[in-house]
Formats: sequence, C-alpha cells, structure tokens
Amino acid sequence: MNQMATEASCIFCKIIKNEIPSFKLIETETVYSFLDIQPTTTGHLLVVPKYHGAKLHNIPDAYLKDILPVTKKLARTLGLDVDSPQGDGYNVLQNNGRIAHQEVDHVHFHLIPKCDSVTGLGVGWPAKQAEMKDLAALHEELVRKLDDK
Repeated sequence: MNQMATEASCIFCKIIKNEIPSFKLIETETVYSFLDIQPTTTGHLLVVPKYHGAKLHNIPDAYLKDILPVTKKLARTLGLDVDSPQGDGYNVLQNNGRIAHQEVDHVHFHLIPKCDSVTGLGVGWPAKQAEMKDLAALHEELVRKLDDK
C-alpha cells in the first residue's frame, strides 16, 4: 500500500491515525478494528478499512483483503465460533448510505454478538415470495451486465 486515502473530518480516519483514542483490537496494513463505543451488546466491534470511502464500491479491493479474515479471528476471539446453528451467534453488518442506516460515511463492518433474543442486532426482514419469471428476467439482465464488466 503506497498511501491510504483519508478525510480530515472523518471520525474513523481520525481513529486510524490515533488522533482520537480507541480500544484497538487488531491492526493490519489495510484494516483497523476496535470496540464500538455505542454497542448493542458486549463485544460489539468495528472492522474498518484504512481507506476513506463512503460506500463499499468506493474502496479499492486491496483494502478489503483483510476484512473477513480479521472479522473471523475476532469472532473466534469472542468465543462465537460455535459449530452449531444453536447457541451463540453473531451478525456481520455493513451498511451503505443513509437510507440503508449508515451513520458514519466511512465503510465499516460491525461484528455484533447475538447471544440472546434481547441484545445484539434486531432485524426485520420484509421478505416475499418471488415470481420465478421475474427472477429469471433479472438473472438474465445481471449476467449480461456482468459479462460487460
């Protein structure tokens, strides 16, 4: 990495540059992780690329390479690596844009332990049954666009 892109007014850029204190957990060449100061539950933490970009598509791939390995290591460190669908779980959450509940305009991934029905992330999922013909048409359109990329 030659240089990281930063934004002078960004709270996460300031944390990465140690201008604001944090409870740092893991730092690599491309990511910085720390405890969330407004946690939904004990162990709620953030994994942040060391490149300022508001949305995921703004971050160069090189700065995303450590995101999931670091998140996985932290999940194990928190004792959330239960090899069963029962018991403790966790959410990995990444929001893009205000409409999608993003509050800080710097890409960040939340690791949120879910150990009971009260703490952690609460999710409402307004799913509906899709029409197969509509899915087929969307699939065809997306595959065509992927081929053009």
